[in-house]
Amino acid sequence: MERLNKYLARAGVGSRRQADLLIEGGKVKVNGVRVTEMGIRINPEEDRVEVDGQPVDSPGEYEYLILHKPPGYLTTMRDPFQRPTVIDLLPKTETRLYPVGRLDLDTSGLLFFTNDGDLALALTHPRHLVEKVYRAKVSGIPATSDLEKLARGILLEDGPTAPAKIALDKVEKGNAIIVVTLREGRKRQVKRMLGAIGHPVLTLHREAMGPLTLGTLKPGAYRRPTEFELNELMKLKEEIKKPNRK
Repeated sequence: MERLNKYLARAGVGSRRQADLLIEGGKVKVNGVRVTEMGIRINPEEDRVEVDGQPVDSPGEYEYLILHKPPGYLTTMRDPFQRPTVIDLLPKTETRLYPVGRLDLDTSGLLFFTNDGDLALALTHPRHLVEKVYRAKVSGIPATSDLEKLARGILLEDGPTAPAKIALDKVEKGNAIIVVTLREGRKRQVKRMLGAIGHPVLTLHREAMGPLTLGTLKPGAYRRPTEFELNELMKLKEEIKKPNRK
């Protein structure tokens, strides 16, 4: 027997905490019966598990893919309006892969997929401070003082941001290219930060996430992590097993 949240995490649905939220929200069924009880145990060999009406594949070997997401694709498993999703760009696999984090419809760049729930948690948990690097083309040219405000942290509607690395890369036809490196993961954070200083984002591209980079990967293409990248990912995964340090 195995706890349902652990089973869902092993199947790549998300971290155990995310699995708990799905259970609590009534989105999980076991053998056709909706469950909301925390701590429930199942028999992985016999019980049938569904999330949002979709069967969950039995956990198998972990898989990892890096996708260069083009603009115009939704970061979702399916869309009721039949719009293109990032899943359309991935190879057909026996295991279901899930995106780690999201990119907006009009945002391009690195998107990581896996069925390894513990690794997904390691990459997104605030404790690990995994850096994400974005290149934003903004309207106009921000003053140095405004960029320094972003670097120190700026107040948004959901609270102050943490310090970030901000660099003016170049200027193209009167619009600046800004490189933003964050250790946070708030919704639409880069767009909101640059909008807060009066320079709305025109295009946004994610170049890196932790040890993962796009390299020469073309838009719409995918690859598996290199041996170095995979080793670094496993180090992050091991970190979640360690107690918090003061």
